[in-house]
Amino acid sequence: MIPFIPFPIAQVTPAPEVVQIQEVRSLPGELDRVPVFNSNSPELVLKPGILLSTFPPAGKKVASAHLNYPLSGRFDIFAHHIAKAPAPEDLRTLYLGVILHNPGDKTLTVDVLQAASYLSQPDAPFIDLPAYLENPAGKIFAGPGDRVMNDILRGIRQSDFPAQIMIPPGESRMLLNLPIPVSTLTPPVNGRSVLARLRSSDQVYVASLAMFAPLNDDGKERSPTLTEWQTLLENSDLASPRDRLPTPPEQTSEKIIYGRVAGVAIGSQWQAQLTDALSNTLTIPSPGQAFSYPLSTVAGGTLGTNQIHSAPLVVRYPDTAYRAHGNYGIQYSLTLPLINPTATTQTVTVALQTPIKTNSIAGGLRFFTEPAKQVFFRGTLQLRYRDDLGLPRTRYIHLVQRRGEMGEPLVILNIPAGDRRLVEIDFLYPPDASPPQVITVKTIK
Repeated sequence: MIPFIPFPIAQVTPAPEVVQIQEVRSLPGELDRVPVFNSNSPELVLKPGILLSTFPPAGKKVASAHLNYPLSGRFDIFAHHIAKAPAPEDLRTLYLGVILHNPGDKTLTVDVLQAASYLSQPDAPFIDLPAYLENPAGKIFAGPGDRVMNDILRGIRQSDFPAQIMIPPGESRMLLNLPIPVSTLTPPVNGRSVLARLRSSDQVYVASLAMFAPLNDDGKERSPTLTEWQTLLENSDLASPRDRLPTPPEQTSEKIIYGRVAGVAIGSQWQAQLTDALSNTLTIPSPGQAFSYPLSTVAGGTLGTNQIHSAPLVVRYPDTAYRAHGNYGIQYSLTLPLINPTATTQTVTVALQTPIKTNSIAGGLRFFTEPAKQVFFRGTLQLRYRDDLGLPRTRYIHLVQRRGEMGEPLVILNIPAGDRRLVEIDFLYPPDASPPQVITVKTIK
């Protein structure tokens, strides 16, 4: 299993660069207000404990491990954690648990709208895939984050998750109680990714927890019980080892440590209609020209737009990320109402690209002539449009892009003079990707 790398690592001998001369526009719209319980620190768990708790600190042994932030209505739960044998002879299974608690005096209903969870091994190993593959059945993926986002994009709720959880007053229930086994793996390393979209009828407290598998009397491992999870929640400190300290937002330096996320972010989806100013259409570029809209921008990587997409955090632990950098699990829903105002048919391409991360640009985006080795995007996009015969098309395309890669077109359209063509793009930003990316519209000469 190869842990995902969240942000760029510099190459020792980078390939020559090429500049794609063009305009880069800020992405219209903004994140919605849906809270996201984001559990990603520590990524590697060697010592069990609390990963993220929104419970109140009252009555808890380690008060600082609880952020006292109840959720209600629509909210998401995202988690990604890695288990590794602490010692060669210690091959115990680490369990990942997500507990829900009803603090009210009436029975609480939690609807599980969509949910998926996969292991790196054997569910979704990191394998080499071509840069561009049609993925109509969702069978193409590399890594658990890629596979989870693929499922949620298609509206799937795995059978491991109930459609509804009823929680009596003052009681708790487990949303998730799943293993991250390592005993049969070489090396003994494994990871699990989770994304669930939920709706609660009232306030609910949520915690993600890590525990080594308890043993039966015969010495065999078993799943932890609700009582054992509750005991851990009430008596444990934060899991460890802790990740690297993030760079404070007010500190300006060339090297930014973004940090891993452990907190509640605000924003589950970014919906945007990409249009000209004061218009409801998007004029295609002149022949030979292009323009781009950035995706998942971060501090120090806004591509000249000064626009940071990273979701703000309303509560977090002091040693974790200040924002949900990367927007893992957030859905981008983009509408491009293209119009050809010219007197001749124009050939237009729409592509996702992974330019070299930079905060400012000089006339255009920078790419490598030979993309770097590091994979910066692996995930599936849903594309909807009318083809050149006027027929509606829905396609799922799996992309693998490396740092500085221009990428292939998602679609090529021949748009007649004065005609309009609507293109819709939906995808969930995959947890094993590194921002930023761009959506580029280009008119071929």
